[in-house]
Amino acid sequence: MTDNPFRALPSVNEVLALLPGEAPREPLLAAVRAELAAQREALARGEAILQQKQTLAQEVAQRAWQRLQGQLRPKLVPVLNATGIVLHTNLGRAPLSPQAAEAARMAAAGYLNLEVSLQTGKRSSRQDAIREWLCQLTGAEAATAVNNNAAATVLALRALCVGREVIVSRGQLVEIGGSFRIPEIMQASGAILREVGTTNRTRLSDYERAIGPNTAALLRIHPSNYRIQGFTESVSIADLVSLGHARNLLVMDDIGSGALIDLQSLGFHEEPLAKASIQAGADLVWFSGDKLLGGPQAGILIGRKELITLLEKDPLMRAFRLDKMTLAALEATLRLYLDRDLAQREIPVLRMLSEPLDSLRQRAEQLAQLLRAVPQVQARAVADEAFVGGGSLPDQQLPSWVVELTTPLRDAELATRLRLGTPAVLSRVRQGHVVLDVRTLLPDQEAALVQALRSALTPA
Repeated sequence: MTDNPFRALPSVNEVLALLPGEAPREPLLAAVRAELAAQREALARGEAILQQKQTLAQEVAQRAWQRLQGQLRPKLVPVLNATGIVLHTNLGRAPLSPQAAEAARMAAAGYLNLEVSLQTGKRSSRQDAIREWLCQLTGAEAATAVNNNAAATVLALRALCVGREVIVSRGQLVEIGGSFRIPEIMQASGAILREVGTTNRTRLSDYERAIGPNTAALLRIHPSNYRIQGFTESVSIADLVSLGHARNLLVMDDIGSGALIDLQSLGFHEEPLAKASIQAGADLVWFSGDKLLGGPQAGILIGRKELITLLEKDPLMRAFRLDKMTLAALEATLRLYLDRDLAQREIPVLRMLSEPLDSLRQRAEQLAQLLRAVPQVQARAVADEAFVGGGSLPDQQLPSWVVELTTPLRDAELATRLRLGTPAVLSRVRQGHVVLDVRTLLPDQEAALVQALRSALTPA
């Protein structure tokens, strides 16, 4: 071998000749060059390399191929949610029903009548796809939708209250995920915030005293992911409506999570119902599409027809509007609500929230039995608690059943390997064990979970 070790390095073309020809040319070329550069850096540090040029070319080709596969791997991948958090914001909140997922797929795969009436052949509104269903389900005169609930807040305040005061209880000036604060949203809209009451107690008289010549609206805001308990007092939407309409003011209600059916039968209380706000006389109500409603990410606005018309004419509406896949998925979700029993069977969020404990226990015991077949694994089904998540029902825990794992790996190491596996599995770590909550596992995911655990315990 020559005294110059750098001459032992193969050329780019020699390495490329050893790699599959169907790989994308430019990324493959970049990976080969990167691996050869790494070899040069190793030589410059005085490290030894393989003496045979052909063998070295094969090694560089293998490393370049591995590098390329890592670079081309999708960044967004399916995840098995074994955390017990039903509306896990970091995992995309509500999984869609099969009907909604298929509707989104069909919308994405081809053309659809997004803004054209098939009856007349003339241009129509993309909101027509969801307007009828929302009005039927809530009793509202009109409805529209934007890309999330924060956008709904900004649009409503900008279109109806810009430059004028909006009265809000101090106890409702919340900060939601990502340091997104209600006062900042209101400032961005151009409306003027007028705070009343205290953090824990706000009376109707506080609103009444704050009303002035520049007041545009009274606004109630859902507290999202926190609760104030103890010495508290708040004003109902019905009382706000009575006061507001007596003073010719708009009354608006941000109900947050978007419940379309009464969840009290499932044991959940104090969650605002969209239909109830309309029945109480609120002029405009808005809520999320991807929380308790169980659909895609959206901000849904319902209320008086003339107000919805003003919202849709605002220039920001074009920036906030939904794309065709989201609209298709949202419409499919809303149509399921026409039959409550069908909605609870087909919409994953509702099914997870309503699944009986006996069913969860049986599923946990069956999963534990499957996991015990993996070498070096001890698994047992135990009772535990799950959570709704997503800023919904923060103070109400869900009884659940989990599978508690004991393996040769430490809990944190096993949780990491599961998270980095294929499929990725997100779990909980508790008292030295990795815990898998069956409430948030979708149907037929058990086999994939068993394989994920087997792979996590197999040496690389």
